[in-house]
Parts: sequence; structure tokens; C-alpha cells
Amino acid sequence: MRKSNPHPSQIQPNMEKVGYWLNKALVFDLFLVFFFFAWFMVALIGNSFHFNLGLDLWQQLWQPVIQPVLGIMMAGAIASGIISKLKSLAKTEN
Repeated sequence: MRKSNPHPSQIQPNMEKVGYWLNKALVFDLFLVFFFFAWFMVALIGNSFHFNLGLDLWQQLWQPVIQPVLGIMMAGAIASGIISKLKSLAKTEN
């Protein structure tokens, strides 16, 4: 039995769900980026006054944690743009 391709009107609700959850994940990721940036700035200022506020720990977390968070944010921004483009194409087809 051969499956037929779904009609564009059936794809659009799924795209909206994906876009909704992608935007939620990107907002969470953005707050993580803000947190890590604030931590870096506070630790850097503390380090200049010879206070240990976690700069060494931040540097240890740079590659295994912080870089992937930044990469997810960039990839998510690209994916969000693609999804919005596909949504606009689906609306013009209807």
C-alpha cells in the first residue's frame, strides 16, 4: 500500500508546533547565554580585584558547556528562519 503525500494544510499545524517549541527552547537558551555572560563579567571584574568569583570554573566550562549553548542558539536562529519561510510558503500555496 502506497502512502500519499500529505496536503500542505496538514503540514502547517505541525510546522506551527515545531516553531512554537523551537521558539520556547531558543528563549531558554538565550537566558542561559545571558547568565553565562553575566557570570563571565562578574568573575572578570572580581578577578581584577583579586577576588575568586569563578573565572577558573567558567573557563573550564567554556568548551564542554558554553560553546554548545552558543551553537544551539545560532542553529536555532537559522532553523527558526527556515521554519518561518516554510510557513509563509505554505500560506501562499493555500
